[in-house]
Amino acid sequence: MKTGKQEYNKMIEKASPNSSLIQNCIWAFVVGGSICMLGEALYNFYRNMNFVLSDARLLSSVTLVGLSALFTAKGWYGKIAKRAGAGTLVPITGFANAVVSPALEFNAEGFVTGVGAKMFIIAGPVIVYGVLASVVYGLVLFYIMPFLR
Repeated sequence: MKTGKQEYNKMIEKASPNSSLIQNCIWAFVVGGSICMLGEALYNFYRNMNFVLSDARLLSSVTLVGLSALFTAKGWYGKIAKRAGAGTLVPITGFANAVVSPALEFNAEGFVTGVGAKMFIIAGPVIVYGVLASVVYGLVLFYIMPFLR
Protein backbone atom coordinates (compact mmCIF):
# COMPACT_ATOMS: atom_id res chain seq x y z
CA MET A 1 0.00 0.00 0.00
CA LYS A 2 1.56 3.21 -1.15
CA THR A 3 0.28 6.42 0.40
CA GLY A 4 0.79 9.89 -0.93
CA LYS A 5 1.97 12.86 1.08
CA GLN A 6 -1.54 14.24 1.58
CA GLU A 7 -2.98 10.90 2.73
CA TYR A 8 -0.05 10.44 5.11
CA ASN A 9 -0.60 13.91 6.59
CA LYS A 10 -4.30 13.11 7.08
CA MET A 11 -3.36 9.87 8.87
CA ILE A 12 -0.97 11.75 11.16
CA GLU A 13 -3.56 14.43 11.91
CA LYS A 14 -6.16 11.76 12.71
CA ALA A 15 -3.82 9.77 14.99
CA SER A 16 -2.29 12.76 16.79
CA PRO A 17 -4.02 13.81 19.99
CA ASN A 18 -5.36 17.34 20.14
CA SER A 19 -3.66 19.56 22.68
CA SER A 20 -4.40 23.02 23.90
CA LEU A 21 -1.35 25.28 23.89
CA ILE A 22 -2.78 27.59 26.54
CA GLN A 23 -3.74 24.72 28.85
CA ASN A 24 -0.30 23.10 28.43
CA CYS A 25 1.43 26.40 29.24
CA ILE A 26 -0.70 26.88 32.33
CA TRP A 27 0.04 23.34 33.57
CA ALA A 28 3.78 23.81 32.94
CA PHE A 29 3.73 27.13 34.79
CA VAL A 30 1.78 25.78 37.77
CA VAL A 31 3.78 22.58 38.19
CA GLY A 32 7.18 24.20 37.52
CA GLY A 33 6.29 27.03 39.88
CA SER A 34 5.16 24.55 42.53
CA ILE A 35 8.48 22.71 42.30
CA CYS A 36 10.32 26.01 42.69
CA MET A 37 8.06 26.98 45.62
CA LEU A 38 8.86 23.65 47.26
CA GLY A 39 12.56 24.42 46.81
CA GLU A 40 12.07 27.82 48.41
CA ALA A 41 10.12 26.26 51.30
CA LEU A 42 12.91 23.71 51.82
CA TYR A 43 15.48 26.52 51.77
CA ASN A 44 13.50 28.45 54.42
CA PHE A 45 13.13 25.28 56.49
CA TYR A 46 16.88 24.65 56.46
CA ARG A 47 17.61 28.31 57.24
CA ASN A 48 15.24 28.10 60.23
CA MET A 49 17.13 24.99 61.36
CA ASN A 50 20.15 27.33 61.74
CA PHE A 51 22.10 26.10 58.71
CA VAL A 52 24.35 28.71 57.11
CA LEU A 53 23.19 30.22 53.82
CA SER A 54 25.32 28.04 51.52
CA ASP A 55 24.43 24.84 53.38
CA ALA A 56 20.71 25.65 53.30
CA ARG A 57 20.90 26.18 49.53
CA LEU A 58 22.81 22.95 49.06
CA LEU A 59 20.45 20.93 51.26
CA SER A 60 17.36 22.25 49.50
CA SER A 61 18.82 21.28 46.10
CA VAL A 62 19.86 17.84 47.35
CA THR A 63 16.41 17.28 48.85
CA LEU A 64 14.73 18.22 45.55
CA VAL A 65 17.02 15.84 43.65
CA GLY A 66 16.32 13.06 46.16
CA LEU A 67 12.56 13.60 45.97
CA SER A 68 12.75 13.61 42.18
CA ALA A 69 14.68 10.33 42.18
CA LEU A 70 12.15 8.80 44.58
CA PHE A 71 9.19 10.02 42.51
CA THR A 72 10.84 8.65 39.35
CA ALA A 73 11.45 5.27 40.98
CA LYS A 74 7.82 5.09 42.14
CA GLY A 75 6.56 6.05 38.67
CA TRP A 76 4.92 9.27 39.87
CA TYR A 77 7.27 11.68 38.13
CA GLY A 78 6.32 10.38 34.68
CA LYS A 79 2.62 10.84 35.43
CA ILE A 80 3.22 14.41 36.58
CA ALA A 81 5.44 15.10 33.56
CA LYS A 82 2.77 13.83 31.15
CA ARG A 83 0.45 16.53 32.38
CA ALA A 84 2.96 19.32 33.06
CA GLY A 85 5.44 18.82 30.22
CA ALA A 86 8.25 21.36 30.40
CA GLY A 87 7.19 22.38 33.91
CA THR A 88 8.94 19.27 35.23
CA LEU A 89 11.86 19.47 32.82
CA VAL A 90 13.23 22.88 33.61
CA PRO A 91 13.94 22.74 37.37
CA ILE A 92 16.75 20.66 38.86
CA THR A 93 14.25 17.84 39.35
CA GLY A 94 14.09 17.29 35.59
CA PHE A 95 17.81 16.66 35.48
CA ALA A 96 17.55 14.14 38.33
CA ASN A 97 14.70 12.41 36.48
CA ALA A 98 16.84 12.25 33.32
CA VAL A 99 19.58 10.45 35.25
CA VAL A 100 17.37 8.06 37.24
CA SER A 101 15.01 6.98 34.44
CA PRO A 102 17.60 5.19 32.27
CA ALA A 103 19.21 3.70 35.37
CA LEU A 104 15.89 2.09 36.33
CA GLU A 105 15.20 0.99 32.78
CA PHE A 106 18.49 -0.85 32.36
CA ASN A 107 18.70 -2.22 35.93
CA ALA A 108 18.20 -5.78 34.66
CA GLU A 109 21.49 -5.61 32.75
CA GLY A 110 23.49 -5.30 35.96
CA PHE A 111 25.10 -2.51 37.92
CA VAL A 112 28.08 -1.81 35.64
CA THR A 113 26.78 -2.47 32.13
CA GLY A 114 23.19 -1.51 32.92
CA VAL A 115 22.88 1.14 35.59
CA GLY A 116 26.40 2.55 35.37
CA ALA A 117 26.62 2.70 31.59
CA LYS A 118 23.09 3.86 30.84
CA MET A 119 22.55 6.26 33.76
CA PHE A 120 24.19 9.15 31.96
CA ILE A 121 22.88 8.35 28.48
CA ILE A 122 20.67 11.46 28.52
CA ALA A 123 22.37 13.58 31.17
CA GLY A 124 25.93 12.78 30.08
CA PRO A 125 26.07 15.23 27.16
CA VAL A 126 24.67 17.96 29.41
CA ILE A 127 27.36 17.31 32.01
CA VAL A 128 30.13 17.20 29.41
CA TYR A 129 28.94 20.41 27.77
CA GLY A 130 28.64 22.12 31.16
CA VAL A 131 32.16 21.16 32.20
CA LEU A 132 33.70 22.13 28.86
CA ALA A 133 31.79 25.40 28.68
CA SER A 134 32.87 26.32 32.21
CA VAL A 135 36.51 25.63 31.34
CA VAL A 136 36.30 27.76 28.18
CA TYR A 137 34.49 30.59 29.98
CA GLY A 138 37.01 30.42 32.82
CA LEU A 139 39.95 30.63 30.43
CA VAL A 140 38.38 33.53 28.54
CA LEU A 141 37.75 35.37 31.81
CA PHE A 142 41.29 34.60 33.03
CA TYR A 143 42.86 36.11 29.93
CA ILE A 144 40.45 39.06 29.60
CA MET A 145 40.46 40.08 33.28
CA PRO A 146 43.87 41.86 33.20
CA PHE A 147 42.54 44.14 30.45
CA LEU A 148 39.41 44.99 32.43
CA ARG A 149 41.27 46.31 35.46
